[in-house]
Amino acid sequence: MWRPASDRAAVAERATAEPAPELAIRSALSMESASPRGVGAGETSMSDWEASAEAWITSMGDRGDRSREHVLDPPMRALAAGARRALDVGCGEGRFCRALRAEGIEAVGLDPTEALLREARRRDPSGTYVSGRAEALPFEAGSFDLVVSYLSLIDIAGYRAAITEMTRVMTPGGRLLVANLQPWTTATPRNWPEGKGGWITVGTERRYYAFDDYMEERSGWAAWRGIRVLNHHRPLSAYFSAFLGAGLELRAFEEPPCLGGDPDFADKYARVPWFHVMLWQKPDVMPVETGR
Repeated sequence: MWRPASDRAAVAERATAEPAPELAIRSALSMESASPRGVGAGETSMSDWEASAEAWITSMGDRGDRSREHVLDPPMRALAAGARRALDVGCGEGRFCRALRAEGIEAVGLDPTEALLREARRRDPSGTYVSGRAEALPFEAGSFDLVVSYLSLIDIAGYRAAITEMTRVMTPGGRLLVANLQPWTTATPRNWPEGKGGWITVGTERRYYAFDDYMEERSGWAAWRGIRVLNHHRPLSAYFSAFLGAGLELRAFEEPPCLGGDPDFADKYARVPWFHVMLWQKPDVMPVETGR
């Protein structure tokens, strides 16, 4: 298995904080506070993804952006090894499905954004790409021995339902491989300038990274490189409660380092790493719920 080894002047300058680093994600930092709206929030997010699809496709290119290439892809590929049939929930333009297929894994991609699915099918005509939502997966129980959520959970309004559905379609002993943002990167202070990262700077010096209201689940707009979508912040404990509540067992938790790329990018990432990777497993026999 892969194993990698208060300053008032600063606060006053928060409106000129650095632009968010290239996050290599379908989801970036939440910048404007917005109240979660359940299904409505999901619908708004899908509409925004349709409008942002072209910019997203351009930003990903063939290899993904530098966070995918230099941070997430090494552990995600390693932890996916050995799978036979995989489902990529929130597959976007299909990049990771193509990577899995190149490793001999039968991969199915699912996404609610038709423009991204069209691009996935164009790039991979023999692949399987399905329109659908994570909260109601259109597959039979036990269909996949690997389910992947590669930076898609913070796009999903009903994340608890989505995790339950991902567990349902997994075989007994199957694995759920998750790459997600560290929650402190989505806990952006209120009234923060949209499209800015959390770094507080004085002159050209990065002093520290700001976040606030960490325990409050909320939604907010993320904007970068012509993309503007609704994201959802949750504390890490909320995600863990959902995974454990679905009956899953944690097998690996990684905070992967940045391996190569631009030195300035690597320095920012080393100081405030904004990704983690988790591998969860479905027991061979799921616990039986008993009434009181």
